[in-house]
Amino acid sequence: MHTSSIAPVQLSGPDHLRALAITLVFFYHYQNFGHPDWPEEIIGLGWMGVDLFFVLSGFLIAGQIFRAISKGRNFSLKEFFIKRVFRIIPAYLVVLILYIAMPIVREREHLAPIWQYLTFTLNLDLDLSKTGTFTHAWSLCIEEQFYLILPLIVLLINYFKLGKKSVYIFAGLFILGFALRLWSWDQLVEPHLTSEYFWVLWYKYIYYPTYNRLDGLLTGVGIAAIFTFYPLVYQRINEYANWLLLFGVLLLLSACFLCIDPHSFNSSIFGFPLIALAFGAIVASAVCPKCILYTFKSKFTFHLATLSYSIYLIHKIMIYMTQNLLAQAGLQKESNLMLIFCIATSLSGAVILRYCVELPFLSIKDKILNHPDHCKI
Repeated sequence: MHTSSIAPVQLSGPDHLRALAITLVFFYHYQNFGHPDWPEEIIGLGWMGVDLFFVLSGFLIAGQIFRAISKGRNFSLKEFFIKRVFRIIPAYLVVLILYIAMPIVREREHLAPIWQYLTFTLNLDLDLSKTGTFTHAWSLCIEEQFYLILPLIVLLINYFKLGKKSVYIFAGLFILGFALRLWSWDQLVEPHLTSEYFWVLWYKYIYYPTYNRLDGLLTGVGIAAIFTFYPLVYQRINEYANWLLLFGVLLLLSACFLCIDPHSFNSSIFGFPLIALAFGAIVASAVCPKCILYTFKSKFTFHLATLSYSIYLIHKIMIYMTQNLLAQAGLQKESNLMLIFCIATSLSGAVILRYCVELPFLSIKDKILNHPDHCKI
């Protein structure tokens, strides 16, 4: 079995893209608060930032798994879940505790039942007319559900020695997701097109369910599989990395045009896979040494990418609290100055979460994995 051509090192390309993703998500969510007109005009499609996160996550996590398999090592479920738990759970629980214990930080009313947050099932049957707080955890739920299933798929691939054929498995799942989304539209959404609650049903049955939003994750996993088990393909892509980047950008522009109305049939059915493929092309190019995104170094995007998870978790709390406090001092919520303060406090909150929660638990994780009694991959 071939050894991957992708070195397991810090890559600038994914850092740039992760920084872009969290920027899109931040400004898109900022529209739910008092805001200047220009963010709404410029990044009304900022929800696509989550899809970029999905592609990146699928590529990076699956890449780690596939590299181990390609080198003939046994895949350890224990190590995989230790890494995921210590990376995701501590900071997530801290923010959840804030939402539960301090109602004053809730950006909206109606916190979902706590068990849904603890079991990462918030996105299943999520009704925005009944739940309005910490709803952005839906994407994290999808990732965690997916990473419960992915190791089992990988173990099956390894057990049956499918190797290169694993690419077809993920392609089949991609097509299945497309079919399920089409069924969801026909059976659960289209009959209510004229209802005033149509938008609620669209989010509930199209946007949030895991089986309808696997396009990005599967695209990322597929790229990781191709780059790992088809090194000649990776080398070929590397030669034309900048052209692939341009193709991805043009494809993304096409997706933006298609998704001007995100609730439409074309956007709901064809938009998600088109966005995933566009970001897939961009991610695939960004990890190639000959791509401009790979060679361009930036401390700003590196640090922003490092903080992206903490920003994602805490930014709504920080925006809400900042606007409420400064509005009492006379600052207009719709002003650009308010936006600057919200960016600053969100970054500050993320830094605190990163250094007081994330890094200490990542250090514990490393100690566990490096313990002599632990069986490594």
